[in-house]
Amino acid sequence: MTDIWSPITVGRMSLPHRLAMAPMTRSRAQVDGTPGALAAQYYQQRASMGLLITEGTQPSDDGQGYLTTPGIYTDAHVKGWRQVADAVHAEGGKLAIQLMHVGRMSHPSNTPHGRQPVAPSAIAPGVEMFTATGMLDIPEPRALETDEIAQTVADFAYAARRAIEAGADAVEIHGANGYIVHQFLAPNANTRIDAYGGSVENHARFAVEVAQAIADAIGADRTGIRLSPGIPMGGIKEGSENDEVYRYLAEQFDRIGLAYIHLLHGGNEQLLADIRDRFSGTLIVNRPGRTREQVGSDIAAGTADMESIGVMSLSNPDLVARLRMGAPLNEVKYDKFYGAGTEGYVDYPVLETA
Repeated sequence: MTDIWSPITVGRMSLPHRLAMAPMTRSRAQVDGTPGALAAQYYQQRASMGLLITEGTQPSDDGQGYLTTPGIYTDAHVKGWRQVADAVHAEGGKLAIQLMHVGRMSHPSNTPHGRQPVAPSAIAPGVEMFTATGMLDIPEPRALETDEIAQTVADFAYAARRAIEAGADAVEIHGANGYIVHQFLAPNANTRIDAYGGSVENHARFAVEVAQAIADAIGADRTGIRLSPGIPMGGIKEGSENDEVYRYLAEQFDRIGLAYIHLLHGGNEQLLADIRDRFSGTLIVNRPGRTREQVGSDIAAGTADMESIGVMSLSNPDLVARLRMGAPLNEVKYDKFYGAGTEGYVDYPVLETA
């Protein structure tokens, strides 16, 4: 029977087991978006996870929403990520850089150009965002013109090429958590009446175009996407009536030949099964709140090919060894998830010093 310790090939990547490190924002990049000095150490420490999916990384100035998140569209960004990739590879791991364009989930004071956020429609998410001056309401975004959508797709493809140039083994499109791809999918964030709104196919069009453009740029076998059907983040409200969009997406991503779909699972087991039936690539499932005892349950049940782990990976650089040995886990420093410094970042002990 397949279990989490069975090797697997995902696109071009040969992985030693079926666990992956989930993407987690750490907010420690330099002001210009270059990964910070400690980023290489952070990811290298966790290389035994096999596949490491990075924190969300903006593909353009317009794509940034939060303070001190990294980018992958300048020479400096590439140089910074090259240090990370080399460090991970030195320990036998694989690196997928997650491309995150936040769309309306932004504040002008957090971006390099100070511009109004862009989105499918001029609908504010109705939430606040942390800025250098404290928590502020996110302003109403500007709706992208149709020709601007093509440029945004091109920005994703350009960033994907830069990611491979930086040594990444793959890229993951962030199509989840209320960011721009998710905004195009959700009826309450996308009220367009052109080719990008209305029908199932039109709501899915932007996601499909981004996936196709990146596949054309770097190869479908180096391209994955993260989805979060029904997850109400960033003001997104979908409901089960939007499930058909995700079934359609699974078919389209299978047609393109994407290496994997990474599903943030909200509990809709039928939709999970339907996506698995429609997609022949690798399915990675992330279940929020998954306990140590539940690790491997989706693999054993055949509902997923891999499982991604977030907080346990963050707080246990040697999580794989701890799981194999049944060793205790580190205490999580929740108040140190974001921001500068080593604490809660690269200072978690490994078994030899725990």
